[in-house]
Amino acid sequence: MAQLSDEVDALYYEGREHARRETTEQLNQAARRMRQAADPEELAVTLADAAARFADGAAVFRIEGEEAQGLRIRGVAEATAERFQALRISLSGAAALHGAVETHDPVTAAASAAELSPEMMELAGHAADARVAVFPLVAREKVPAILYCWGAVQAAGAELLAELAAAVWAGLQPPAAEPAQLVQIAAAPETEHQRKTWDELSAEEQQVHLRAQRFARVRTAELRLRESQSVQTGRARRDLYGALREAIDAARAEFHATYFTACPTMVDYLHMEMLRSLANDDAELLGKDYPGPMV
Repeated sequence: MAQLSDEVDALYYEGREHARRETTEQLNQAARRMRQAADPEELAVTLADAAARFADGAAVFRIEGEEAQGLRIRGVAEATAERFQALRISLSGAAALHGAVETHDPVTAAASAAELSPEMMELAGHAADARVAVFPLVAREKVPAILYCWGAVQAAGAELLAELAAAVWAGLQPPAAEPAQLVQIAAAPETEHQRKTWDELSAEEQQVHLRAQRFARVRTAELRLRESQSVQTGRARRDLYGALREAIDAARAEFHATYFTACPTMVDYLHMEMLRSLANDDAELLGKDYPGPMV
């Protein structure tokens, strides 16, 4: 019995480690594909494919004004998937979707016409006792899309995918007004680039700044995705840099080599994104050894 118990324990731990490796690899593959997305439609396909591995079904909606427009869905028949792309749902008639968009927080709701709309209830074939999870893609304080999952949802994995997709989405469709604001508020000693407004930058410089912002958002989201335990540990110890030193140093080195050397007006968007997204705008959480913004 003792030998059998040891063998069972060994099989349990082996199975658990295999499951962890498989989940990590799925997340890494999804992250790589999302980074390569050329437009929101391609990103929606990648997100729906990846999220379907963490739920029985998954759908991605684009938010346009007061409507949710179907982009991609997985976990339904092909004919239903085609119908979904023509679906438009009024947020006023779908409380769960509206709540995720308004609060910027995930929402879990019972499947009902009031929460999800009659159209989505019929299209997804939700049972009366079903539950759904809605994850907003928060990009620059707005929600341009939502991830909608149902069935046996692994919420942690689906939420991480939504966060990474939001970072990529922000880089695909940057608002015209934001870069000017970012250039002006960079927390570094006054230099030539801080005396310039966005409109004063050349078209080539503007493109470099936009690419740098996208790099910062995606790389920081990947840190949260791949190093979630280290991020939590670093926040608890108020030393994110100590917990993520190797990954942060690598990202800083790549950012400096790629953007600072190529653009004399560059701003440390990577520092700004880490401060916002990792440290929740609390600079002390980065730790006393954190080297600060690059200049």
